[in-house]
Amino acid sequence: MTELTEQPLPGRGRGKNYVPPKHQHHFQVSPFTRLVRVHALMAAGEAAMAVALADSLFLSITPGEARGRVLLFLGVSFAPFLILAKFIGPVIDRMPGGRRLLILLIAALRAIVMVLMVSQLDSLLLFPLAFVAMVLNKTYSVSKSALVPALIRSDNNLVEANAKLGVTAGIVGFAAAIPAGILSLISSKATLIFGAAIFAIAALNALRFPKQTVARNEPAELEVQELRQPGVVIAVSAMSLVRASVGFVFFHLAFWFADPQRAEVVGTDTKGLWTQVKYHFGPQFGTMWFGIAVSMAAVGSLLGNLSAKRLNKLQRIEYLLVIALAIIGVAGLLTALTSVTITALLLMALVNYAAAIGNMAFESIVQRDAPDANRGRALANYYTRFQLMWVAAGIIPVLLELPGVVGFGIVAGIGFSGALIYWVGLRQIALGAEPASVVAQLRQRFSRSR
Repeated sequence: MTELTEQPLPGRGRGKNYVPPKHQHHFQVSPFTRLVRVHALMAAGEAAMAVALADSLFLSITPGEARGRVLLFLGVSFAPFLILAKFIGPVIDRMPGGRRLLILLIAALRAIVMVLMVSQLDSLLLFPLAFVAMVLNKTYSVSKSALVPALIRSDNNLVEANAKLGVTAGIVGFAAAIPAGILSLISSKATLIFGAAIFAIAALNALRFPKQTVARNEPAELEVQELRQPGVVIAVSAMSLVRASVGFVFFHLAFWFADPQRAEVVGTDTKGLWTQVKYHFGPQFGTMWFGIAVSMAAVGSLLGNLSAKRLNKLQRIEYLLVIALAIIGVAGLLTALTSVTITALLLMALVNYAAAIGNMAFESIVQRDAPDANRGRALANYYTRFQLMWVAAGIIPVLLELPGVVGFGIVAGIGFSGALIYWVGLRQIALGAEPASVVAQLRQRFSRSR
């Protein structure tokens, strides 16, 4: 009788003789999960900065004095996006780990900027620091969008992945505002240090991204042709108008809430460069209401991202872009007719809700109509353009002292005219025509009216 060789039991033995259990698996975090973690930390840091600045010089000087400084730095913020799109972007896309490196640098710079703000809360140097933070945030958005297609398993999951990032950012940002608000009761400096620590942790987590190249080669002819299809071209223009409305509403409400008629001067600096003010209770309660409006924007974006998966099942996803622009038009018209705080807050929420569902619709259109395009490179280019539209539209209410009803009327005009012309463009495509972009059609319509 042959003697059976004794086999060690699973989970037994020591050192080299240890046999792992059969059910034991090595848990590995997916690259996209690592991006979700970094994105959540970036959202938390952004929320901490917003809370810290709510009671600082940045939001407590008179609107007239703020306009000049906001206009200056909005204009300056154009340059980084132009350089990113035309020169830096293509180089970074071809570098192994280029976008990963950029996100890491952005998170580290955000931490440094927050630390520098600690000593400048009552100084005019707070303005350039705040706008450097804004530019870094927008640059991060572009880099994140370029990186997503490289980190997911299938391009068919792109919309769901971006929705997950949006939901995560909304929830974590809201949650981070609670400890940030508690710290602000002690000192705004404590909140800034809290935010700097969060950005530093985000930078450390970004180190764990895999070194993946977004686009190894120059765009092929097929990719260029697909991205120049009429359906994609007019969708880009429609989404540009959506982003423009978001930027316009943000800055218009910032100055509309800061009603100078309700401002009480509480101090000036020694050189007379700025005047600090305090807003009284009333239908427009300055900084407090604008802070609530920013929170409403986050709520609107969160709801839009939560509905992304269900809305993505629509047969004609293009109609969702029409709906997004129509929502902006209706919200703008309602606010123009009433011009009260409640409808202004609702406007902020609805415009950002429309932007969320419009973004999802746009990505679905690019997926469907440009299957052979490198989506990382394409989305980086498109989102850079959208951020430029956000800045360009935001300059208008800063440059011009628009009455509330006029500004809200402009929002309604952007929404309704964009929805109409985009729908006409879709009809032309259905009939076999070659429609121009939405922006080009708007230009033609206005030139005819003259």
